Order: sequence, then structure tokens, then C-alpha cells
Amino acid sequence: MGHRINLRLLVLSLCILSVAITLMNVFHSSYRAQHELIINKSLEANRVYADKMAAMTDVYVEQVMTQLKYSARLLSSRVNDANFVAQETTRLKQQTDSFNSVYVVDHDGVIASIMPTSVNIQGVKLTSERSRQSIRAKAPLISDPFVSPAGNYLISMTYPIFSPQGRYLGYVGGSIYLEDSSLLSNLLSRHNYKDGSYLYVVDRNRSLIYHPEKNRIGEVVLGNDAVEAVLNVGDGSKGIVNTQGVAMLSGFAMVKSTGWGIIAQTPKDRAIMELETQMQYVMFESIPVGIGTLIFIWISAICISRPLWQLANTVNKFDTTHSLSTELSNVNPWYFEASQLKVSCENTFNLVSNQIEKLHSENLTDPMTGLLNRRGLKRAIENFQQSEKPVSVLALDIDHFKAVNDKYGHQFGDQLLKQTAKLMKAQVRDVDVVCRSGGEEFIIFLDGSNMDVAYEIAERIRLSIESDITSLEEGTTISIGVAQWYGDSTPISLTLELADNALYAAKRNGRNRTELFS
Repeated sequence: MGHRINLRLLVLSLCILSVAITLMNVFHSSYRAQHELIINKSLEANRVYADKMAAMTDVYVEQVMTQLKYSARLLSSRVNDANFVAQETTRLKQQTDSFNSVYVVDHDGVIASIMPTSVNIQGVKLTSERSRQSIRAKAPLISDPFVSPAGNYLISMTYPIFSPQGRYLGYVGGSIYLEDSSLLSNLLSRHNYKDGSYLYVVDRNRSLIYHPEKNRIGEVVLGNDAVEAVLNVGDGSKGIVNTQGVAMLSGFAMVKSTGWGIIAQTPKDRAIMELETQMQYVMFESIPVGIGTLIFIWISAICISRPLWQLANTVNKFDTTHSLSTELSNVNPWYFEASQLKVSCENTFNLVSNQIEKLHSENLTDPMTGLLNRRGLKRAIENFQQSEKPVSVLALDIDHFKAVNDKYGHQFGDQLLKQTAKLMKAQVRDVDVVCRSGGEEFIIFLDGSNMDVAYEIAERIRLSIESDITSLEEGTTISIGVAQWYGDSTPISLTLELADNALYAAKRNGRNRTELFS
């Protein structure tokens, strides 16, 4: 045989390789797990934040429309009173900072009043398509962004004015300048993130109506997965690459009252920026422990391999002129596996014999009751025949068992057989042999007993079964036949026949009794 690697070097090499692979796997798995955790947490945080801002925007829109509705009700009976219209316009503008401008437009589209007055378009008739949306709608309306006659890029919120008789009189409205400061922009810009996160809002046509970069307001955002998702799906989160080519972790939610989409997002690089620093720190801190672990494994591997190496050498040198126990006496199996291997070498044939014996035993046992089966019965007869010791033979049969099976089912019958077997074993000695010869029939060999003792034991078994098995209303009884084999040359099989004859006599005489063969 050529030179081969020895066990000690093999164990050491495997240990070192295992440690190296384990360390790399730990760092890689830790990095991936932390990476996924950071990504998922950022996505969820942005989704929750976007959902919160969408809910707040819905509340804001509801409050604004409530203010406009109240003004429309006040104006419904005094829309022709120019002083009152001007006063109401002023009141609505000064009541809150909800609008950059407030105005009243009559049914012909002429601006009847506007605040602030610096927006010098009072008396101007609105002619643009979007300016006249509210007149055509004659219903509460939130417009798409458009450029007003005064040159402001805005969205308009309007509420119709109807006379007490139900005639359409015009509408009262408020404008939010998208490029100027407003209550809405202030609401959307308030957040405490310092990791590059920001929020923006698009309308149903994908136009930016809020963005931290003012110069982008009004831009139509195309090819942005987050924008498409919020407008088509609603709430959610996903990783995207935005129109600027930057990987983002986006959470988004729909403003239900307006159809706007709010997207909160964090640059992916900023979210995971600290992860590499943390992993470098962990690796640096692990170096001393790793070196110590390798040294410990090296020494342990030598100690572990020594007994195996000694066993291998012993087996290699062993021949028929040496005793195995003598050859192995110098081996010090200090741990369990080496000790077991040594014992295995010494007891190989015994273990094989025991295994064969165990297989024979399993082959001789009835699986339901745990008693010897017919093969076990045959083996017991052979053993008693060879021993030539007297033995009493009991043949037992459960009375009316077929009727029980027919009435209660085989499962109940099986339980009855198990109970009967258990009670039989409880009434005999360890040296006695209990067999299930078939169906509800049993054979018991009482080692060294005579007929008197056998009768007493038979009666004890019969009474025990009659009193202890109470699962049947009609009770459970057995019939028993007893015969004696005297240890002579007569075949025990003849004694079994005599016990069977006594059993049949017990059944003929009324069952639930013990009969002796005489």
C-alpha cells in the first residue's frame, strides 16, 4: 500500500478547515442577516411614516373642505352683497394658514372677491379649462395642479354655493401655492430623519406637488416604481432605483381623499453605511478568540486522535498468536467513543451472537400481547423436553370470545386479549412460560409444578380475569384445562393434547371453570 495520510493529520486538517469555513460562514451569514434586517426595518419605517403622513393629509383636507363648506353656507343667501362677500373672504383667509389665497367666483366664472388683495385679479373672468372645472362640476372639488391667472403654480380646493332655492351661484375656494410655503408644505416637511430620508408627493397624473427640492415641483415623474406602485396599488414598500439613478428604500401610501401618493424614502447606501463598519469591528474583536480557539482545537485534536491511532495500530499488528485483550490493554480510551470502539473490538462475536439471539426473540413473540407466539411455544416445548423437569401445562380459552368480537368489534376484542395476557403474566412466576397459541387460546407452562399447585394457579388466574375485567356487561370468563408432564420420555405435545381435552371438558361442563385431566 502507498503512503496515506494518518488519522492525526486528517483530524487536524479537518478541524482547521472546519473552523475557517465556520468563521467565514458566520461572518457572511451575520452580514446577510443584518443587511436584510436593516433593509426590512427601513422599508417598514418608511411605509409607516408615509401612511401616517397620508392620514394627516386626509385630516387636513377634510378640515379645509369643512371650512369651505361653512363659508359656502354663509354666502348662499348673501352672495350678491359685495361687502359681505369681501368680509367672508377676509375671514376665511385669516382664520387659518390653510390657504395662500381665498376667493369667491360667481356662476359666470368672474372672481367676485379674493384675498390677499395683492393678487390683483378681482373682476377677472376665468377662462382656462382647469379654472372652470369647479363651475362645470357644481360639487366639492380638489383640482389638479395648474398655473393661475396670477401666474402661481397651485392646487385649488372649492366648494359650490347654492341659493336656498337650490340655484347654483358659484363657488368659494382656496388655493395652495405649491412653490411657496403653506400649511400643507409645512405639514409634509416636518420629520426628524438625519439619514438622508425625505418625502415627496405626486398627484394622480404623476406630477410632483411637494418635494424638498422646490425646483422639481411640477415635474412629471415617469419610470419610478414607487410612484407606479402607490398610484396603482396603494400602501406598501419596496426597494427601487429612482429617476436620478439612486437606489432607494421606499415606503408609500395613498391619500384617499385626493388620490395623491405620498412616498417616504431613504438612500439604500445611507441605510447600510454603518453595517460594514460594524462587521469590521466584529472581525477585529474576534481575532484573539479565533486564535485561542484554533490552538485549543489543535491540542484537542491530538488528544482525541491518540486513542484511535493506538487502536488502529493494534488492529494492524493483531494476528492469531496474540490475544486481542492483551493487544488492547495498552490502549487508554479516555473518552466514550474510543472506549466503545475498544469494547467492540473485544466483543465482536459476542455482539453478533446477541444480535442474532435478539432477532430470534423478536421472531418468537406475539406483537399484540407480548407473549410467546406459536414459534415461541415450539421453542419452549423443546427446552422443557430437553430439561426433563416436571412441568404443569394449562390450556386456557376466553369464553364466548367470537360473540364478543361480533358484538363489540375486533378493536375491543384486541384490548380484551391484551388485558387477559397481562393478568395471566401477573399470576405466574418469572420461570413460568405464557404463550398465545392462537386467537383467544393460551398455553401456560408452570416449571416444576404438580397438579395441586397448577390447579391453585389456574383458579387464581380464572378468578382474577372474572373480577378484574369489567368492560363487558355480561362479564369476561375463561375455561382452563390442566395436565401434567412428569419429565419422562413422553412427548410434551401429548400432554398439550391432554390439557386441551381437559379444556373441552370445562367448556362442556358450563365454562368458567378449571378441569384437571385424570
